[in-house]
Amino acid sequence: MKGTQPSAKDTVAADEKFDGFTDEERSAMKERARELKASARRGSRAAKADPEVEVLAKIAEMEEADRVIAERLHDIVKASAPVLSAKLWYGMPAYARNGKIVCFFQSAQKFKTRYATLGFSDQANLDEGTMWPSAFALTELTAADEARIGELIKKAVS
Repeated sequence: MKGTQPSAKDTVAADEKFDGFTDEERSAMKERARELKASARRGSRAAKADPEVEVLAKIAEMEEADRVIAERLHDIVKASAPVLSAKLWYGMPAYARNGKIVCFFQSAQKFKTRYATLGFSDQANLDEGTMWPSAFALTELTAADEARIGELIKKAVS
């Protein structure tokens, strides 16, 4: 009998276990599914529904450190790019143009990370040469940070 190669399962250490998505990731996907179902149910009532109210309610649910940053970011986005509309995206505050997400806020609490994140999608016009950042870690917002974020938001929608 020829020697057989061990299967991929056999090569994984006994104490290593891969369950796929984390609980936080599964929760975010479930939130996204609820958002899509709610949007589909609204149908013609969509004009009556105000996604910004949902975003502000989600921000209000956050722990204080994340809430302070998210509230400030919301104000900066609204002032810097009034063309963007607030909406929930995977249970996170996000800002879209023509229905496509341009930027979003991810609280540290959501995925149990040490910092919150301001992220930009490929819809954001932040291109700078052959490489540029598309997400920023946030632990607090200084006046200089707020000014930089305002400029990034303006550039993203330019």
